[in-house]
Amino acid sequence: MSAPRSGPLVGLRVLEFAGIGPAPFCGMLLSDLGADVLRIDRSGAQYDACSIETRGRRSLVLDLKTDAGRDTALRLIEKADALIEGFRPGVMERLGLGPEVALARNAKLVYGRMTGWGQSGPNAPRAGHDINFIALSGALHAIGTPAAPVVPLNLVGDFGGGALYLAFGLMAALRHADRTGEGQVIDCAMSDGSIGLMSLLYGHLARGSWRDERGSNLIDGGSHFYNVYQCADGAWLAVGAIEPAFYAALVEKAGLDVAVFGARQAPQDWPALREQLAKVFVQRPRDEWCALLEGSDACVTPVMSMQEAPRHPHNLARGAFIEVGGVTQPAPSPRFSRTPGAVQGGPVAAGEGGEAALRDWGLSP
Repeated sequence: MSAPRSGPLVGLRVLEFAGIGPAPFCGMLLSDLGADVLRIDRSGAQYDACSIETRGRRSLVLDLKTDAGRDTALRLIEKADALIEGFRPGVMERLGLGPEVALARNAKLVYGRMTGWGQSGPNAPRAGHDINFIALSGALHAIGTPAAPVVPLNLVGDFGGGALYLAFGLMAALRHADRTGEGQVIDCAMSDGSIGLMSLLYGHLARGSWRDERGSNLIDGGSHFYNVYQCADGAWLAVGAIEPAFYAALVEKAGLDVAVFGARQAPQDWPALREQLAKVFVQRPRDEWCALLEGSDACVTPVMSMQEAPRHPHNLARGAFIEVGGVTQPAPSPRFSRTPGAVQGGPVAAGEGGEAALRDWGLSP
């Protein structure tokens, strides 16, 4: 991490109190765009080259239950533009590092709090994980088959409803702080963010264009033209031919029987058409279908495994994956024309680079 930082957030100092899930992922996003993220670790914390979400930081080990550790943390808070913590409500207050104390030391500080249930409400003090947070949002109910909900990894709650909302909130609050000199607290809850991600679908539900039943709607696996199909070799294709022009391209390029597939038909006909389309796609291996369909507007793509995805021609051409320390991982995103981001370094062990960070932040090791 000795090379100069690059990205639109160069000059931004972020103090991250080490945690798991969305908080470190948010720290990675900020670091990838140039922010100087200093992670406060506990003694004995374990990281390795595969801890991708912790890349691009330096680490300082502090015992926050001691006066010396707390005093150092407060002195760093005075120097920081933003703070990230992902503990349960009340933990930072018990450590003497809560928002009231922090903002008294640094009135311009943006204090980002990342929790599952938020700082208030009946569930606020309770434990939970992504699956629990998205269960209350309506998202988990909407994802899956008619028989049962399907767990969508921890992309919806932890990272979509959590880390990305926190990063967005930090940027908004930092802009306010720049204009007014006033810092503030961001109460970012994965449960709230998951509800926010469902805005479009709640709109359709209110309009009557969405059924509150899995597998019966346009984009939840109910339709035959927005679905996944297995091929002769056991691999899968993703079909997303929603618009009439794209559906027509699918029918033409795939050589489908116009008498059967010429029109998308009404929702009550979708189950039978799904079965018919499944019989078509299973006749050839995936690569043959890709050669026939990928270059068109039929909206058909291969379902890549995690091992395959870095080798897909589009991802290769975009440089969407990079290698850091021998570990293949996502490249920084989004992309900027004037101030491109970059991985500022690989994951570091607890305490690595901490003394240099203290000097850079104007404190004595």
